This record gives sequence, C-alpha cells and structure tokens, in this order.
Amino acid sequence: MRITALLASLALALAACTPAQVATTTEAPVASTTTMAPTTTEVVEATTTTLGAFPVTVEGDNGSVTIEERPNAVISLSPTHTEMLFAIGAGEQVIAVDDQSNYPAEAPITDLSGFTPNLEAILAFEPDLVIISFDPGDPPLSAGLAAAGVPTLLLGAAATLDDVYRQIEVLGEATGNTEGAADLNAQIQTDIAAIIEEVGGIAEGVTYYHELSSDLYSATSSTFIGQIYSLLGLVNIADPADENGFGYPQISPEFVVTADPDIIFLADAAYGVTVDSLRERPGWDGMSALENGAVVPLDADIASRWGPRIVEFLQVVAEAVEKYLAVTSG
Repeated sequence: MRITALLASLALALAACTPAQVATTTEAPVASTTTMAPTTTEVVEATTTTLGAFPVTVEGDNGSVTIEERPNAVISLSPTHTEMLFAIGAGEQVIAVDDQSNYPAEAPITDLSGFTPNLEAILAFEPDLVIISFDPGDPPLSAGLAAAGVPTLLLGAAATLDDVYRQIEVLGEATGNTEGAADLNAQIQTDIAAIIEEVGGIAEGVTYYHELSSDLYSATSSTFIGQIYSLLGLVNIADPADENGFGYPQISPEFVVTADPDIIFLADAAYGVTVDSLRERPGWDGMSALENGAVVPLDADIASRWGPRIVEFLQVVAEAVEKYLAVTSG
C-alpha cells in the first residue's frame, strides 16, 4: 500500500527540515477520487510577468543561492513546487519534473525521483536550476549538483501559510517571474479570506478527524494540514493523542469512536476506504459522522501539497462544514 511510502517520505522530509519546519505535511501522490470545486487559483500559466534582474541571490532552506542568469532549464523534484512554478508563469522554463508531479497536466513528467534521486539522470537534462523539497543522499543531492555547477534551491515542507507565500515569492525571484508570484500570493490570500469570512464563524467548535491511512495515522493541528482546518475554527480530535508532539500520531479505533467527530475526512479514499468500509470497523457504525452523512473523501494530492491548490482544499472543508450544519440544524 502506497501510504507506507507516504509515511516514509514524511520522515525523510522532516529530517531535511529546519527546526521551524518540523511540524509539516508531506506529498501524497494519490489519484483523485472527487471532483474539486473550481477556484480562481487554478494552476495555469500567468498571462503577465515581470522579468527579474539577474544575477539574483535567493534564500532557500539550504542557505543563499545565487543564480547568474534567468534559468530556462529548470527541473522540479517536488510536486508542490511544480504546481507553484506553473502557477507563477514559469512553466515554459521547466524542462523536467519528478515522477510524482502529476499536476498540471502539461508538466513534463519523467521517471526522475525526488525521494531517491539519481544524480547522473538529473544532470543528463543539463539543468540550470534544480528545485527540491528535501535533500536525500550521502552526500546529499545538493552537494553533487553543486559540484557540477548547478544551482539547487531547497524549499522544505511548509509549516505555515507564511511559508507558502515565502516559497512562491522565492520561486518568482529565482525564475524571473516576480509579478506572477506576487499576483498568485495576492489571489490565494483573497480566496482564503473570502472562505473564512463565509464559514469561519459558523464552523467554530465543529470537531473532525483527518484520516491519512486505514491504519489510522492522522494529522494534528500542529501540522500544515491541521492548520488549514484551524482557519475555520474546527477542532481536531487527534490533538490529545499526539503525546510525543510528532504531529502524525497513529490512533486507536476506540479513540476515534469515543471522540465521535462531527466530520470525517478521508485522505485515503483512493485506497478504497469508504463509508461502507468505515461501518465495518468495530463500533464505528453508529458514529455521528456516518449517521449524518458527514464523511468526506479527499483528493490526497490537494490535501497534502502546500501549493496554490490549498484554496481548493479549504473550499472542500468549508462545504463539508456547511453541509454538516445544514443536516444537524434541520
């Protein structure tokens, strides 16, 4: 089951992050199971961009990175940053992406891996900038690329929304698409504010359970995933179960039954977890979320990547809250 790879990649990402980034999410490459509501932040090529001046020095999680000329042979080994690059108008500069970068459709997907990168395979594309979300290997990938004279920008998993905006801005500077980055950040902030204004007040106190896998790994409020839910005031039942503060506790079926969350969100729906399969779990059949039709399958890519489509994730959560309140208040 691919969720095992998800948790393994999470551990790798955490190991590569700075202390301020320890509470993070990871990237879960899973097929979509729902049709997401369209938003104004759909990842498309920006129509206007301002080309930045080069050389430019940007700050990544691997320190200062100097890029001498506007890069026109960019490789992204991170699905989240692939989405960001295309959203700011840098898509035409991207020559290759990793095997998990399945969005947008025009991204030049290859068999390159961001989890177990092959230096020689990457260099064969003759990149002038490589973007990664963690830095595996011994020595790390960035060291091998540096020895070959290729600038490498490490942008680890976001811990906060401010991290998202910062990474988009950095990618804009690094690729010469500063205006596209600024426009994208402004649009994300506007869309999020509109959703919070509409739903935030009425969602206060609604409890939820976010299931990462059928063996009941979840994400607490300290993670980026959890912080998106917190924007609307939802209460995470997994928080008390995270005794070591890791952010991704494995909780017992009995714990979930006792907590009886108002809404259940399934990030493992692509693996066949459904309302019917939840009912088959001992004690789950009478839970409030199942009785009220408040079980929500998620597109795991959207729910785990900290890129432009966080607005779509928040919109799905908001719609689930509105539906739950309509059912329970009637």
